[in-house]
Amino acid sequence: MSNEPHKIFVCTACRHYGQTCQPGYDLICQLKRALQMAVPVVGDDFEISGTANMEGCSRACTVAFKATDKAIYLFGDIDAGETDIEDLVDYARRYRQLENGCEVSGVRHGTRWDASQGRIPAAMIVSEADGTALS
Repeated sequence: MSNEPHKIFVCTACRHYGQTCQPGYDLICQLKRALQMAVPVVGDDFEISGTANMEGCSRACTVAFKATDKAIYLFGDIDAGETDIEDLVDYARRYRQLENGCEVSGVRHGTRWDASQGRIPAAMIVSEADGTALS
């Protein structure tokens, strides 16, 4: 597993309205606080940041989990409320523990929301010159 930090991206710009997304900023603040409180269980290697236009406007708020050598997961319909924050923290804990980021099919990503929008597998590139794998 890489020593690079795990990253959580939250959409903070709305292409439909051409303005910032206050719910996205609120979600970042609440998620940062919750992850700080969960450090002994979740770990302290998560970076949380806002990003522009994740094309999930029909399912706001949109959140993505990414780490080196791991699948990327994209979620939508996330609320900054306590239940969704708890679900995101729980997912962060599980995601951090998974070697390649892939969960077992059929595992729910939270108790209240069925928010998975997609998964992008970790890309593997093999160098023909020396046979090493890069991602």
